[in-house]
Amino acid sequence: MSTDYQQAREALGLQLRELRLTCPEGRLTGAQLAERLGGGWTKSKVSKLENGRQTASAEELRAWADATGHPEAFAGLLAQLRGFESHIRSWRRQLSSGHRPVQEAITAEHDRTRVLTIWENVLVPGMLQTADYARHVLTRHANLMRSPRDTEDAVRARILRQQGLSEPGRRYRILMWEGALHALVCPPSILAAQLDRLTGLVGLDTLELGVVPFSASLKIFPGNGFWIYDERRVVVEDWHAELWLDDADSVATYLRVWNTLDESALYGVDAQNAINRVRRGLSVRA
Repeated sequence: MSTDYQQAREALGLQLRELRLTCPEGRLTGAQLAERLGGGWTKSKVSKLENGRQTASAEELRAWADATGHPEAFAGLLAQLRGFESHIRSWRRQLSSGHRPVQEAITAEHDRTRVLTIWENVLVPGMLQTADYARHVLTRHANLMRSPRDTEDAVRARILRQQGLSEPGRRYRILMWEGALHALVCPPSILAAQLDRLTGLVGLDTLELGVVPFSASLKIFPGNGFWIYDERRVVVEDWHAELWLDDADSVATYLRVWNTLDESALYGVDAQNAINRVRRGLSVRA
């Protein structure tokens, strides 16, 4: 966890402690506040929030403000939370209502973007997935995160976003490491259909689809995936969270990474041939 993020979380905790200690009815102990807040709240949870060891949800901030007799403080607390959550968005919190809201939030970001630049090293990017492939990816992620199951709604939302590929004026610059073509995150027959879709997309006028093959000479290692939105924002995915980075230095760094990887990429017929080689090998294994 970044130092800036932790400092922001601790600053929010100090605000929460101040509200508890200045309750109009008299200062509350952590145990008294937990009892007042009711189900799911413990003295330990109060302590973790106040000491920046846990991040409160918007609903928890509202409950805290009301329980300490400071309902007017909620807006300020929420603004603090949104300020640092705009950079680090934990999967636990994002998936509390399932995958569909996450997909819709990404769609909103896509809708305001004219040029989307993607690097993916382990999966076929969502913008290019078949429904069956997406279904397996989302199901496995829900299992890992122990999040609510809304797989079919999430698949529909993801596939609907792909309409952007046919909209004039949009541009998609997508690079994939060859490993993403081999990953059996679904049955071989479904991966085969996914690879067939990729070969069919090569040459689409809104899409620049590149493949960095295993045999390529690399100037940088193929690190984790990221998405650059109009050179104004980068979203980087990790196991615990997504990082949403808006500062110019970070955007510039990820653009350099993408451009460096692009120097090793195959496009057009060469990319199709690379995908088809994987497809033929998959048929043997299937």
